[in-house]
Amino acid sequence: MDISTGVSTRRPVTPAAAHSPWRTVRAYIALTKPRVLELLLVTTVPVMILAQGGFPNIWLVLATVVGGSLSAGSAAAFNMYLDRDIDAHMQRTVNRPLVTGEVSPRGALVFAWTLAAASTVWLLITTNWLAAALSAAAIFFYVVIYTMILKRRTEQNIVWGGIAGCFPVVIGWSAVTGSLSWTPMILFVLVFLWTPPHYWPLSMKYKDQYDDVDVPMLGATRNGSQVGLQVILYAWATVACSLLLIPVASMGLVYSASAVVFGGWFVYESHRLYARAVRGTEPRPMRVFHASITYLTLLFVAIAIDPLLPF
Repeated sequence: MDISTGVSTRRPVTPAAAHSPWRTVRAYIALTKPRVLELLLVTTVPVMILAQGGFPNIWLVLATVVGGSLSAGSAAAFNMYLDRDIDAHMQRTVNRPLVTGEVSPRGALVFAWTLAAASTVWLLITTNWLAAALSAAAIFFYVVIYTMILKRRTEQNIVWGGIAGCFPVVIGWSAVTGSLSWTPMILFVLVFLWTPPHYWPLSMKYKDQYDDVDVPMLGATRNGSQVGLQVILYAWATVACSLLLIPVASMGLVYSASAVVFGGWFVYESHRLYARAVRGTEPRPMRVFHASITYLTLLFVAIAIDPLLPF
């Protein structure tokens, strides 16, 4: 439904389309939130290269990526199943498969449980028990802690719920080493600190829609300057954490320069958001949202390249 007009914006599903095998496949793929899976790849593979100190066995990389994708897809499908009531009243989510009727609630739930079991078993067979356990923990955290407990109750939901998105780095590391150390934990904290300044600008953009469904995202419950200040603080903390990796993991020139340059740009965009909000002009929160994705991507690309170079 269009919040401003009260007119439904749902795409109608014709009987022929509803029974099209390819459309059904696409609907189930949509349940896994493919765009989120892209970020999983960006954070998992570089950490595996760092853990190995070079490129690890290609089959191990593929196995970890497949298992991680199944795990993340399971969490996303559970999330859509549990949030289908509010998704039906938000313009940005109104075309999700459970809202349009392309997938039934029962079908989505069976699909989510199947992916959860498959990902755990797959990682246990192809990697090790630690990676499998961390994958299962990621699903539990996203579904139970974030979606079921925090999301509708506190404006700090994405801070702690975002922990689920930190698991790919420790899963990738443990798949290679069978253990954990300070390096993956720093990367875990880095993604944890990055998540709020990544997501809060998005919730600023869709403030009215979150208000309409009573989901207390910080970007919807506070004014622009208050949100902007929080984004600045978390952006600075993220960059500081990225620099901590240099001495702990003995990172080289490529990563060090990337952390400073790209981190400086991320902080600049955060300050720009705040400055515009204070002046009362359009804060353009999506600039920070997209900048945050680019920043994390470039930083992890540097993590992947750094161990392969002699400096």
